[in-house]
Amino acid sequence: MEELVIRDADVVDGSGEPSYRADVVVDGGRIVSVVKEAAAAGCQRPEARRELDAEGLVLSPGFIDMHAHSDLALLRDPDHSAKAAQGVTLEVIGQDGLSYAPVDDRTLAEVRRAITGWNGYGDDIDFTWRSVGEYLDRLDQGIAVNAAYLIPQGTVRMLAVGWEDREATPAELDRMRRLVAEGMEQGAVGMSSGLTYTPGMYAKDAELTELCRVVASYGGYYCPHHRSYGAGALEAYEEMVALARESGCPLHLAHATMNFGVNKGRAPELLSLLDAALAAGADISLDTYPYTPGSTTLAAMLPSWASEGGPEKILERLHDGAVAERIRHGMEVLGSDGCHGVPIEWDTIEISGVSDPGLASYVGRTVQESADLRREDPWTTARRLLVEDRLGSTILQHVGHEENVRAIMQHRVHTGGSDGILQGTKPHPRAYGTFPHYLGRYVRELGVLSLEECVAHLTARPTARLRLPDRGLVREGYRADLVLFDPATVAAGATFERPRALPTGIPHVLVDGRFVIEDGRRTDVLAGRAVRRTAV
Repeated sequence: MEELVIRDADVVDGSGEPSYRADVVVDGGRIVSVVKEAAAAGCQRPEARRELDAEGLVLSPGFIDMHAHSDLALLRDPDHSAKAAQGVTLEVIGQDGLSYAPVDDRTLAEVRRAITGWNGYGDDIDFTWRSVGEYLDRLDQGIAVNAAYLIPQGTVRMLAVGWEDREATPAELDRMRRLVAEGMEQGAVGMSSGLTYTPGMYAKDAELTELCRVVASYGGYYCPHHRSYGAGALEAYEEMVALARESGCPLHLAHATMNFGVNKGRAPELLSLLDAALAAGADISLDTYPYTPGSTTLAAMLPSWASEGGPEKILERLHDGAVAERIRHGMEVLGSDGCHGVPIEWDTIEISGVSDPGLASYVGRTVQESADLRREDPWTTARRLLVEDRLGSTILQHVGHEENVRAIMQHRVHTGGSDGILQGTKPHPRAYGTFPHYLGRYVRELGVLSLEECVAHLTARPTARLRLPDRGLVREGYRADLVLFDPATVAAGATFERPRALPTGIPHVLVDGRFVIEDGRRTDVLAGRAVRRTAV
C-alpha cells in the first residue's frame, strides 16, 4: 500500500490550465496517481497508509525560488522556515556572480569578505569544499529544501584574474573557460553574473560571450544581474539580449526590474524589447519579486573604481580623505555605476542590517535620518558605517515603482524569485514573504494574475528553464515536491516592520514526498538535496 493519499484537493497543477478536484497518491518520493473527481464519479477511491483531507485547499507543485541567496543559510540553518514555510521546495543559488565555489583558499577568504552582507562571514560554517561538485555534495548531506547552483562568474574571474579592472589574458580566459566547464560537468545548471559588482563587472562582453558559449554547450543558461537597473537600464537589457544571441546561450534576466525615477512607467518598453527578441527566436526568461524596494549591501553603492582590488583596498580608500571625497562626488553628483548611474539619494537608503552588533542604532533608519540625528552630512555617516562595519552593512533601497512591478509579473516568460537576503536585523520581507505575497496580494486581492497563471509562473515555468523533466507539475511519475495552501487566507506574514514573520494559509509542504511543513509547523525532516543539471 502507498504511503500517502491527499484527498479531495483542488489541484492547480502548474500547467496554467483550470483547476480540478482529485485524490493524489504519493509513494517513494513521487506522485504515483492522480485520480480526478473520484468521489463524484463513484470510482474506487485510492487508499494509502496515511490519508490527508485537503478539502478547501489547493494542491500545487512546490514553488521554485529562481533567485535565492541561501548559499550558507541552507547549511547553517536546518530549519530554514524562511523558505520552507512559503511553500518553496527548490532554490536557485550562486546568484549575482558571487558565491563560494569554485574557489581556492585565497579566493574563498576574499569572497567571504565581499559578500558578508548577503550571507554572513560564515564563522559557523566548515568550508571543506573548493569545487562546485564538492559544494553540491555538501548540500546532499541533507538540507531543508532542494537547491540548484549557478557558477558565479565574478568568483571565477577572481580565481583567474583577481580584482583588477582589465581584460583577461588569453591564458586567463582559457582558465575561466575550464572552470566553467568543470562546474557544469559537476552539476551546475548555468552561470550567473553580477555586472554592477566587482570583480565580475570588469568583464567585457567578449569575455562573457566566451564563457556563455561554454555554458550553452552543456545545456545551461546565463543569469545576469546586468549593468544597470537605473540610468541606462534598457541599454543594459539590450546588451544582455545581444550577448545571448551572439553566444547561443539561453538567457534568464535576474530580478528584472525598472527602478529609480528615470524609469517610472517604463516597464512596457522593456517588455516590448523582450517580445521582439522572443519573436526573433531568442530563449529568454526572467524573475521578479513582488515588492518595490530593492536590497543589497551599502558597499555595492560605491563606484567600481573604488572597489578595485577587493575589500581591503576599499577600506584603504575610505580612510584616505582625498580619495573618500572623490568617492562622495562620484556617488552624489555624477551617479556611480554602483548606484546604477543615478546620483544617490540618501533618504532612500535604509540600513537593514549590520555585522557589528554595536552599530545596531543605524538599523531601520535611512542614512539621511542617521545623519540628521548626528548633525552631519549623509556621506560622513555612510563612510563611517562602511568603515566601522567593515563593509558588512545591508540596505533596503526604496527606488521601485508599483506599476512596473505589476506589468512585468504578467509577462509570459516571468518567474518568481525572492532575491532574499536572510542576514540583518531588518531584512527585506521578500526573503520570508515573496511566494505567499504573490498568491495573497496579486492573485486574491488585486487580480493581477489568475491563480492558475500565477502557480505556473512559480512552478512549471521555472522547471522548464532549469530543464528538470520530472518537477514543476502535478503529474504521475513526477517528484512529490508539493504545497497545500488555502486560497482564501494565504498571505505573507512578513512586513517591513516584521520582516521575519512567517506566512499564513500554507499548512503543508512536502519535499520528495516528506512533510517539511505539517499542520503549519516545521518538522525535523531534511529531505532537500542538490538538484544537478540534466545532461543534454
